[in-house]
Parts: sequence; structure tokens; C-alpha cells
Amino acid sequence: MAVPFDFHDHIQLFLIWLISTVVVRLILTRNRKKNGQQNSLPSPPWLPIIGHLHLISSLPHQSFHSLSSRYGPIMQVFLGSIPCVVVSSPEIAKEFLKTHETAFLDRFRSSAVHYLSYGSKGFLFAPYGSFWKFMKKLCMSELLGQRTLDQLLSLRKQETLRFLRVLQKRGEAGEFVDLGNELLTLTNSIISRMTMSVTCCEDGGDGNGDDAKAMRKMVKDTAELAGIFNVSDFIWLFKNWDLQGMNKRLKEILERFDSMMERIIREHELVRKKRKEEGGESEGGSVRDLLDILLEIHEDKKRNDEIELSRDNIKAFILDLFMAGTDTSAITIEWALAELINNPRVMEKARQEIDSVTRRNRLIEESDLPNLPYLRAIVKETLRLHPGAPLLGRRSTEASTVCGYEIPSKSLLFINLWSMGRDPRIWDNPLEFRPERFIEEGQLMDVRGQYFQLMPFGTGRRVCPGASLALQIVPSNLAAMIQCFEWKVEGVVSMEEKPGATAPRAHPLICVPVPRFNVFSSIDDSV
Repeated sequence: MAVPFDFHDHIQLFLIWLISTVVVRLILTRNRKKNGQQNSLPSPPWLPIIGHLHLISSLPHQSFHSLSSRYGPIMQVFLGSIPCVVVSSPEIAKEFLKTHETAFLDRFRSSAVHYLSYGSKGFLFAPYGSFWKFMKKLCMSELLGQRTLDQLLSLRKQETLRFLRVLQKRGEAGEFVDLGNELLTLTNSIISRMTMSVTCCEDGGDGNGDDAKAMRKMVKDTAELAGIFNVSDFIWLFKNWDLQGMNKRLKEILERFDSMMERIIREHELVRKKRKEEGGESEGGSVRDLLDILLEIHEDKKRNDEIELSRDNIKAFILDLFMAGTDTSAITIEWALAELINNPRVMEKARQEIDSVTRRNRLIEESDLPNLPYLRAIVKETLRLHPGAPLLGRRSTEASTVCGYEIPSKSLLFINLWSMGRDPRIWDNPLEFRPERFIEEGQLMDVRGQYFQLMPFGTGRRVCPGASLALQIVPSNLAAMIQCFEWKVEGVVSMEEKPGATAPRAHPLICVPVPRFNVFSSIDDSV
């Protein structure tokens, strides 16, 4: 039986809470002034209940950038009732993420992320503690270590060739291509094969076409929902309300993913059982995928004494890989090519460098990357202007004093990487796409977090463990696209963003990939 909604009772409670909030804030402000506390963080005017949410657009990194130009490189905003510190200076970011790192090792977990990660049982958003440390060690030593990446190199190469052949076929027919969709298919296929030995493309010949479409849609939907500022996360009054209609979509995504993962796990378990019964490796000596490694650890009693890796942990970790490794890599390559199309001088200089290494008689490979400094500078310049995650978020686990300001426990910290990449105090002509800045003296920095001016993969203990993989997938495939094709577009390519956790492009990159030469004539076409 439905309970009637008493509108007047709710309005009365709302007004009581509103008046109480205003009174408390006035008392706190008065006490601070009375006690002579002048070191409170700069902050825009706020509104009761919503705090500063009315000032935050669907592109929060751009809103924070606008506010910081008025209130400075460190400021406080209230997202509803949650205090947040926004930093847009590398010097101040260093204070938080290095000097006071131990107080900011947790991540903020939205209700969407918490739900999609099986209750925060994955790795990306796991609380800092024994499980997180175990998974970090496992990632660096086995799952995403250089040895495993080297063993899986042939799989990445096969997917690159498949991708290039699709582009060549479309280009020879003079057809326009939605490059974002093709790149997402590529990165999904690479991660799918590395993690689960599943080819994530329609023409894979293995009956996984439905999985391919489902996985691509899941990645897009997950990135979109994870990037939404959910009102229910920040205003306690609406905590149990689904005002933005997210719950139904979240449930559908997780149900589809879980059903697919359970089937794939059962298939892996049957293969593993058969291997044990036969007492040997699989036919053809195929390399173990990441799911094999995770299942071995799940079954390893000795390791389980150290930490228990549940089935949900495994599924959540696989989802982490797709969230962090597919959408971000595809979008970075897409942004890079868009910048190159708008900057033909840079495109031609990169092509000359690639041709000098390959002599135009073979396809560029991952092993050539150390000999392509200008290409690597292009990737850095792309990540400066279009970081995969424009806001680096942390959550404080203890009260601390940073830069003379008192930061209470459970505060959110946002490092605005997007803003720092456009700061004229850090970069000359910051809006200009000029890779040479990373080759000139004084700018020889990497992107792994030791230079706080540029840290697209984070820094410190919570630096992204997949950085090595991304720095192989992104430049190698970008180089192949530069080498093999001219790119025909209509007009100037837009650089507008749309909402999302990964700052995707607002408009699809539609172009015709015109083949430069038949680079595949010297490549074994059996792949």
C-alpha cells in the first residue's frame, strides 16, 4: 500500500533545516572573525543547501578554471554540504600530493562508481589500505608489469593491424569514418584480448560481435555516468532520491557486464581445469591473459592467507581496466589527431620523423618509440591540453594544515589538470599546440607524475599503474595513423568538449583516411 506524500510536512522540515543551516554558518563566520582567524581559504559566495553547485557547469573543470582566475590557485567550494579544495597550481599541488600525501590517499567514490565497482571492490577507487596495497603490488609485478606487457605485445599488434585494415578499406572507398568509434573499438579489442582473450570487434570471427557492441556501449555509458555531478552525492536531503534518473541505467550496465563476465569466467575455469587434467599448457602455448592470472591468485591458498581476492574483486578489477584503459586511450588518440589535422606543420614534421625510422618499407612498431622523440612530445602536448581525467580527485582521511590553511578530514581535493595545462604562468602561449616545448631545454619532462606541471596519470602512491600500457598503446597507434594515412576533413576540426569523466570531444571526428601507400604489402596478412 502506497504511503501518501505529505507535501506540507516536507516543506516544514525543509524550512527548519534551511534556517538552521543559515544560523550555523553565521555563527561559525562570526566566531572565526572574533578569534582573529584570517587564514580561511578564498571562496565564492555560497547558497544554503547547495553551496556552490549553482556555479558548477556540466564541465566542472572549466567552471573551476573560471573561478580560480578570480579566487586564486587554491580555493574552497562547497558541493552541497561537502567541503572541497580546488588547486590549479603545481607548487600547491605538490604540497598536497607529496608533502602531505599520507593525508590524501583516498579517492572520492560517487554512488555511481561505488555501485559499478561492486561496492568499491575494484582497485581504482578502493580505500587506501591492505587490499589496495596488495592490488598495487600485483599490478606492478604481474598484471601490468613490463614482462606481462611484453608477452602480450603480439596481441596488441594484431589489433592495430586489424584497425588499420579497416581504415584502409574505408579510405580506398572514399568513405568518411567516425574515428572516435573506430578508436574505441580498437582500445576495447586490445584490453579485451589482454584481459580475457576476447576479440571485441564485429568481424573477429569468434562469435563475440554482441560482446563487442555491449562492451563499447558499457564503456561509453560508464564514462558518462561517472562524470555526472550527482546531486544525491552532495546534498543529504536528496541522498535517497534518484533526481537524475541514474539508478536504472546503472543497474542495466552492471547487469549486462556481470552476465558477460560470469560467462567468460566460467569458460576460463573450464579451460584451466582441462589444462590441469592434461598436465600441460594450452594448445599452441598461448600466453595467459590477465583473467587467468587473477583466477590463479583467487585459487592460490597461500596468497589468500595474505589477502582474499573474491570473484567480485576480479570482476570489479576487470571493469576498472575497461574504465581506465579504453575510453581514455581512445579519446587521447582522437584529440591528438584532431590537433594534428588543425596543425599540418606538426603533422608533417611527425610524418617525416616516422618515415626516417621506417624507411617507408615497414609499419611503425612499439619498439621504435624510443627513436621518435617528436612523436612522444606530441603525446605530451596532447595530454597537457586534453588530460584523460581533467580533475585529479582525492579525499582527505585526516585533518591537516597545508599552505597555512586548515583542511578538515573528509574534504575533497580536486587538482585541476586541465586548468594547469592552460596556465600562462607555467606555459608560454598555453593555447598553442606546440610539441617543441617538450624538446626544448628545461621542458624535458615525462608524464608519470614527478613533474607536477604535467601529471595526467596522477602522482605518488596512487599514480595510475596502467601508465606504461597507455604510453605504448597511444603513441604506437597514433604513429601508425600518421604514417599510413592522409586525413581529409571538411573545414576546421572543433575542439569543443562534452561532459564526461574523461572530457571527450563534443563533436565526432569525421574524416576520410586516404592511404599514403600500401604498407601492408610486406606484412603477413594472416593476422
